[in-house]
Amino acid sequence: MGIALMGIATFAQAEGNGTKWDNLIKAISEVESRGNTNAVSGHHVGILQISPILVKDCNRINRLKGIQKQYALNDRYDKRKSIEMFNIIQEFYNPNRNIEKAVRLWNGGPKATTKSTQGYLERVMKALREIEKSAKR
Repeated sequence: MGIALMGIATFAQAEGNGTKWDNLIKAISEVESRGNTNAVSGHHVGILQISPILVKDCNRINRLKGIQKQYALNDRYDKRKSIEMFNIIQEFYNPNRNIEKAVRLWNGGPKATTKSTQGYLERVMKALREIEKSAKR
């Protein structure tokens, strides 16, 4: 069963009204935690279900870029800081903001396979379509 991936184009190409990336983050947070900033699932916590390894990677990326800001594990519970970390990961590993790559990257990391992330991609894309549909009403 195929899925219409309206996000195959890069974010810049698909941006349109400027909310595509924000809607993608909303869709991922809906799939990950139902929008609950206090959600916990094993080592993953917060609205975007961020792991300690991802926090460490964000701090490494910031150091590589000469950015002083470092994140603590408790920052995963902060919606704004979670979105900042999401964007740091995306800018580093997915600089063109390809929507499909963004979803697969978030689910499986930089070395994720298409097969291992397909179900997650379909759930996020469904949530994204619902968010965009309700925004048009």
